[in-house]
Amino acid sequence: MTSSASERPSPLRRLYDWTLRWSAHRHAEKALFGISFAESSFFPIPPDVMLIPMVLADRARAFRFAAICTLASVLGGALGYAIGLFLFESVGRAVLDFYGYAAKFAEFSALYNEQGWLIVAGAGFTPFPYKVITIASGVTSMDFLVFMLASAISRGARFFLVAALLWRFGPPIRVFIEAHLGKLTAAFFILLVGGFVALKYLL
Repeated sequence: MTSSASERPSPLRRLYDWTLRWSAHRHAEKALFGISFAESSFFPIPPDVMLIPMVLADRARAFRFAAICTLASVLGGALGYAIGLFLFESVGRAVLDFYGYAAKFAEFSALYNEQGWLIVAGAGFTPFPYKVITIASGVTSMDFLVFMLASAISRGARFFLVAALLWRFGPPIRVFIEAHLGKLTAAFFILLVGGFVALKYLL
């Protein structure tokens, strides 16, 4: 009996499953690099989909996988920045439209004048679509070095947090991470920013 169209997985779900299958491929590290790179500028599936099963399959290499994610994601962020800076009308606007953030772009632009580094750090660490911020950073001509530093810190913190939890607790923590990744990263980011604020007033 043929499945009805309503029972078929959505295109996004098929893309998710395709990404997940790469985690068991013999070239999984290269795929992890490629997906982490692409996710920072246009790809919709986060690298965590590959990172989690890869770490569980080889916990001794957990931090190597996190480093691959971080490096590729930061480099991909630079591509997103370039898209915003040079190709916004032809490419960047279409990406923002796809994620439903084109209408809020003016608001982003205004906030970047004073809080750009914090916006980049927040988007890099939390589940917010990071590619929206990388493109917006280029359009608003945010200081590139500040952008790269905020990206490296936030993306590294996110991926190494996930890898560390999996390395320490193994398979039992996987369900918890997948169910509460947003809350975990948001809470850790609040603590991180709180630490910066505290140092600002104490020093």
